[in-house]
Amino acid sequence: MTQLTNEIIGQEILGNLITLNTGMMIRECIQNEKLTEVILKSKNFEKFFDYVQLSDFDSASDAFTTLQSLLTKHPDVLSTFLTENYSRVIDKMNLLLKSENYVTARQTLKLLSEILLNRSNFKNMTRYISDVENLKLIMNLLRDPRKAIQFEAFQIFKLFVANPKKEDPIVKILAKNKEKLLSFLKQFHNDRDDDQFKEDKSILLKEVAKLPDLQ
Repeated sequence: MTQLTNEIIGQEILGNLITLNTGMMIRECIQNEKLTEVILKSKNFEKFFDYVQLSDFDSASDAFTTLQSLLTKHPDVLSTFLTENYSRVIDKMNLLLKSENYVTARQTLKLLSEILLNRSNFKNMTRYISDVENLKLIMNLLRDPRKAIQFEAFQIFKLFVANPKKEDPIVKILAKNKEKLLSFLKQFHNDRDDDQFKEDKSILLKEVAKLPDLQ
């Protein structure tokens, strides 16, 4: 195990994620909490955010699978790490959300949603939905021409709106766009046959309607 840990830290693996076999090896290591912590704290961890944007589809997909495992397999480990490295991780994820690559943007939205909705990350979720820049980014993605991107963005947008303790800058932006949001949401994915989504949208419409009217 010690030898394996040293190999994980070594650049010959994390610094050169070039084979699918390497990805499988790392994901095997991620099954162990301690090794996951070692990888997250490695100086090479952030390279995974670059690997998911490789031009080779198989390599990029494999890298994202590994990144997803790192950030979801052990919620308590991730919560501690994210609290200590919040800006580094969220800034990287937000950059991926801006990617012109459809798969990258959609997968990152789903991953971010999964992270934020995990109970272990409540404080980090609260921090994320209190940031105006994050709200602006998600609202832009709501208007993306690709419906799948819109839907995944909606899953995060609802956290901003449903938050009972919204920061004043968040309320200001939502209220400023109140009428536009009401009109937009009323027409948003009306053809979607999903009871949970319909209920969520109904709740959001009520919450937006309660926002103050800015003159």
